[in-house]
Parts: sequence; C-alpha cells; structure tokens
Amino acid sequence: MNTTIPTPPSADALGVSAAQARNAVLEELIHQNPGRFRVLTGDRPTGRLHLGHYFGTLHNRVRLQDLGVEMFVLIADYQVLTDREVADNLAGHVEELVLDHLASGVDPARSTIFTHSAVPALNQLMLPFLSLISVAELSRNPTVKDEIAHSRQSAVSGLMFTYPVHQAADILFCKANLVPVGQDQLPHLEVTRTLARRFNDRYGDGDAVFPQPDALLSSAPLLLGTDGTKMSKSRGNAIALAATADETARLIKGARTDSERRITYDPANRPEVASLLLLAALCLDRTPQQIADDIGSAGAAALKRTVTEAVNEFLAPLRARRSAYARDRGYLRQVLREGNARAAAVADATLTEVRTAMNSRT
Repeated sequence: MNTTIPTPPSADALGVSAAQARNAVLEELIHQNPGRFRVLTGDRPTGRLHLGHYFGTLHNRVRLQDLGVEMFVLIADYQVLTDREVADNLAGHVEELVLDHLASGVDPARSTIFTHSAVPALNQLMLPFLSLISVAELSRNPTVKDEIAHSRQSAVSGLMFTYPVHQAADILFCKANLVPVGQDQLPHLEVTRTLARRFNDRYGDGDAVFPQPDALLSSAPLLLGTDGTKMSKSRGNAIALAATADETARLIKGARTDSERRITYDPANRPEVASLLLLAALCLDRTPQQIADDIGSAGAAALKRTVTEAVNEFLAPLRARRSAYARDRGYLRQVLREGNARAAAVADATLTEVRTAMNSRT
C-alpha cells in the first residue's frame, strides 16, 4: 500500500487550524483514490454505544469503508484499565461493541475488527516506542493531563500515563496513514507522528518504516445527554443504540429543556433544547431550524414527541439488524477470530520489520 500522501506546508504541524485546513485536502484525496488510505479507529469496550457515538464516529467509519478506504477497527480491551481498576464484564462488552458496529453497517469482509488482547505483537511495539519519548513530554500532553484529572482511580497508573504511546502502537502497527479524531485527540496523534518520525530517523537507515498519519477531523455535532451534560455511557444520560422504543421514549421524556414555550434553535442560550432539535434533525435529515419552526409555540412536550418519533424511526432498521446478529453469538465470535487473525498477521510483519531495523532479530 502506498502510504505517501502529498502534504501542503500548512499541515507540517498538527495544530487545530492546520488540521482543519488539511481536512479539505484529505477528503478530496480520499474521493480520488480511497485505496491509498488505511484507517485505524476504535473504542474501549466499557458499555453499549449510543447515539452520540453513532453520529460522532460510527456513521463516518461506514462512510469511509463504503468509499473503499481500508479500515482497522480496534476494540481496545486493554485500555479499559487506563482509568479503572477492574474491567467488569469485559467479554460481554466486547460482543456488544461488535454488535453495534455490525448493526451500524461495518462490514467484517471489508473492515478488520479486532481486540488488543488478541494481537501480542501490537503491544510489543510499545517498548521501542517508549524509548523514543521522554517522561517530560508525556507529562506535558494536555489530553493526558485532562484524563488524569478526571480519572476514577485514586492514583495515576502507568498505563494511563503512557496511553498516548499505546495509542501510537495501535495506529502504527498497521501503518495507518489516516486517523479520524476530534480536536481533543490531536495531541495524542502528534505523539504518534513524533514517534514515527523519531523511529524512522534513528533506525530507518534512510527509509521510512512508519508513515506519519494525518488527522481526519470529525465534523460531528455535539449532542448533549438527556441531563444537559456531556453524553456518556457512565452517566446514564445517553440513548443506547440497543435501547428499545419504550426506553428511548422514557429517556427523551425526562430530558432537560427550559421554561420558554416557543421552540427556537439557539445553541448558545438554549443548549438543551438545541441539542434535542439537533438530534431530531440528524435523524430526519433536516436542519434544526426547520424542526423548530414546525414545532413553534407547541412547547417542550411537542418537541420531545417529535424527537422520540424521529429517533425511533431512525433506529428501527439498525435495531432490527442488531437483534438478528445478537441471535447468533457464534457469528460474532467468528468475526472476532477472523479479524484478530488478520490484525495479528499485520502486526507480526510490522514487528519483524521493526526488529530488523533495530538489529534486534535473533
């Protein structure tokens, strides 16, 4: 696979403005020649995915897959332990993630779905990568600092501190050259680019062993949870893709709004109402303003009815597919076995190349 992508001068440093400017170039290149791109993306198996995940990442993964981009979808089971002491019901959560991806349209014949724990060579790449970065550099990483500040653990684990290096191994084991991220993940990706560059400089002998992956910035809209705060699996404020129609109706009925009767789309001053309007708009392929105009002075109850109907109609086919897949757990395990085998073969080849470059093969 050709991993060399033309890079304009503005993309030399992956700051937010540079990454935003780069996005338009990347999208054009993807449409011109999707086969030149390999994407690494994934999630931690900590519970069922929700509508925020769907509109934030899942639908984009399916879009890229359908365009012909090579996709590696990581179920990051080892990274569950970055901010918690015990990985509860890990096997069950892994299967739930596979279900959510299959139901959303990720095709295991075209996308490799795999787990950390099944690819030992991937995790071995952490050791040489850790030698290429200093403790001070990890300490300055703003994403790490934020994750540590919000950690559930009483003390910071080494796994959390070195999380950006583990993530670099995730990306570089398959030589991914494109990583869909939000703006808050840009510092992590910059660590990956730095490690790729340093490895190539130290061991490449004039050849680039690893690509320096580009960030494909997410254009996902911000959906608030039903309590008006960040939508999160752990806060019980999210509508899971697997939720029933009745559960969805109950959650939306309890969603926070405000006292104004006329419904308007005003994200700055009416964030909870705006988020509900946005959710309905995404499901109906309309604009939030159009939804607000239709509801007018009918109030919050009418808004919630509109959102409930839109979400349940939108999710109905996805839920039907999910239910069908859930009846065949053997197929889910087969998807993982085949994906793990493909990922392991790629990781083994990369690790062999790394050992050769470092003159450490025996």
